[in-house]
Amino acid sequence: MDKLIITAALVGAEVTREDTPHLPVTPEEIAEQAAEACEAGASIAHIHVRDKEGRPSQSRELYRETIEAIQKRCGMIIQVSTGGAVGMTPEDRLQPVTLSPEMATLTTGTVNFGNGVFHNPPGEIRQFADSMQQHGVRPEFEIFDTGMISTAIALVKEGLVTGHLHFDFVMGMPGGIPADAKHLLLLVDQLPAGATWTVAGIGRNQLPMAALGVTLGGHVRVGLEDNLYYRKGELATNSQLVARVKRLAAELERPVATPDEARRILALPNKEEGPCEPIHTIPK
Repeated sequence: MDKLIITAALVGAEVTREDTPHLPVTPEEIAEQAAEACEAGASIAHIHVRDKEGRPSQSRELYRETIEAIQKRCGMIIQVSTGGAVGMTPEDRLQPVTLSPEMATLTTGTVNFGNGVFHNPPGEIRQFADSMQQHGVRPEFEIFDTGMISTAIALVKEGLVTGHLHFDFVMGMPGGIPADAKHLLLLVDQLPAGATWTVAGIGRNQLPMAALGVTLGGHVRVGLEDNLYYRKGELATNSQLVARVKRLAAELERPVATPDEARRILALPNKEEGPCEPIHTIPK
């Protein structure tokens, strides 16, 4: 197996300080917690940003400030969200992509999202893929249900996504695919050869899905965006959730990847050397 890539989903768009006092809100707080998560074992920082009132935002300048603050502290791969929050326009959601971060999420379908609907119609999905291609950003396909994988593969066949393919399975969201071993294996079985994947369990599903991700050769996403608790009744911090996965992986004799090792696993392009060749296989 490759070394384990741990993604720290630090903020999200739904959680508030009323839910947990540990939530980072300002660019400096997000950057500080990214550095703590990196020290604990994470190699990717998945970030959203908030405005001065703590509301979800896709402001290009807030993302710029946050990214620069993270880069001053550590060398993590920075992965921006293009999901934003329910109700945002595609133009709003795409703002951080214009900063050319190393990675960004690309959700390849519409899904019920709790009491809301996360709209991603086909034309907008192609718009997002095209924008990422123009700005040299590696997509992470964000998968909430099985049909989204075939849509992702269609983007590759159309030439809208090139390079190594990486998928994130978000499991246990009300309205999305359930979080259990059978459904995870179903998702993994649909991937093209050479693709890599991460699993993100929502709420109490986070720890058991992380354990499956480690043992099945995938990668793991944890953090306050997806889960507030370390155990029932005990609020967690981002670094605690990352450190627990690192300990679990150590017991299973699977070391975690540094940010640079994660870059090699994901075949992220070195700007001085040019783009990496894709290693996946898509049937014609």
